[in-house]
Amino acid sequence: MTNGTYIVDSIIGEQTVITNSMIEESTVADGVTVGPYAHVRPNSHLAKNVHVGNFVEVKGSSIGENTKAGHLTYIGNSEVGANVNFGAGTITVNYDGQHKFKTVIGNNVFVGSNSTIIAPVELGDNSLVGAGSTITKDVPADAIAIGRGRQINKDEYAKRLPHHPDNK
Repeated sequence: MTNGTYIVDSIIGEQTVITNSMIEESTVADGVTVGPYAHVRPNSHLAKNVHVGNFVEVKGSSIGENTKAGHLTYIGNSEVGANVNFGAGTITVNYDGQHKFKTVIGNNVFVGSNSTIIAPVELGDNSLVGAGSTITKDVPADAIAIGRGRQINKDEYAKRLPHHPDNK
């Protein structure tokens, strides 16, 4: 553990590395790496060899063995299986303004960067979520889910806007 690390009423396993992070009322198993600048909030459980990286927040969630959330990720009220990879900027949306809901993510799931998973939803084992997706429905095992608008390019359109050099 480094300076700037705060641990409150938590159980920390052997060979765990925590760098400039906060862990509250949670259980962290052996071989876990946390941080820098991560926040593990109450009622979370990180299984063996989990990696919770830079600016990752985990709240009220169970994270399975060998799962990685490298950076800029929020995992709230979720049950996450083993060998899951969260791309940068992934958010499990757990609150609709009135109620909290749970996300369930199976084993060996890959979630592409900048994805939003809106609970209640379940991602089946071995499924994939395409980068930039908003997931609002269950994803079956072995499936890929892509939930984003298709890019549209409008040629010459920028020339009509006031900021374009031709309009100054």
